[in-house]
Amino acid sequence: MVMALSRTGWRFAATWVLLMLGHSALGAPAVPQHWPIPGGVAVVPLDTAEQPQKVRYHGRDVLSVDGADGWQAVVGIALGADPGQHTLTVDGREHHFRVLSYQYEAQHLTIPEERLVSPGEEDLKRIRAEHRRIRGAYLSDAVDRTPRLDLEIPVADARRSSPFGTRRFINDQPRNPHNGLDLAAPVGTPIVATEAGKVIELGHFFFNGKTVLIDHGNGLVTMYCHMDRMDVEIGQEVARGEQIGTVGATGRVTGPHLHWTVILNGNAVDPALFLPQSD
Repeated sequence: MVMALSRTGWRFAATWVLLMLGHSALGAPAVPQHWPIPGGVAVVPLDTAEQPQKVRYHGRDVLSVDGADGWQAVVGIALGADPGQHTLTVDGREHHFRVLSYQYEAQHLTIPEERLVSPGEEDLKRIRAEHRRIRGAYLSDAVDRTPRLDLEIPVADARRSSPFGTRRFINDQPRNPHNGLDLAAPVGTPIVATEAGKVIELGHFFFNGKTVLIDHGNGLVTMYCHMDRMDVEIGQEVARGEQIGTVGATGRVTGPHLHWTVILNGNAVDPALFLPQSD
């Protein structure tokens, strides 16, 4: 049987699980909130005191951390994942965890420029090429280090104008679910890197506008969209909290904001899970 809980219910469950895992209280590294739903993160105890050589999920390497009670896998779950039992391979052995069902809210947006809603054939060629570039960056392995998983919010004092996962209807037409967190702020507001890393891709894309992607290591990548100005170059190393650009309204937008995506083992997941609950 697959259970469905409200987001509030899962906040309580996440807190309980993290306490049971000894999260940070005994000096364990910070991990995202445990919220094993499509688009969420599963923090899975691996029942071993020895560091695993390789943890895999759907053919991709998964980050593991040394917790207070042994090693844990930190698994990014795709928005399109089916609820039910899922399988990790840990040094060749199967290890199971459950993904629970969750219904994201619907959001209706109006975009006046029809081209940004129903692109023509030439635009579609561009969009497909840009998608390949962005997807390639999602799967980057350019950085070989373990990042911090308690991320810094990229725009200080911003209003969260659209949460992760909303089922979007643009001009009443269904579109892909929202794969990031929108942070509304005036044009020109500084954007900072949420963690140290390396710039692996940037460009002015059809839908995403001016966009920067940063590889932080071990399958953690962040993406920053709709920027007004990009202050970095491909290959540049950036420090945690370093300015990488400014908030804008480029691409398909209804107003100035930063669209911030967090990618873990190739899957876009809810950025709010990587922030303090009170943030």
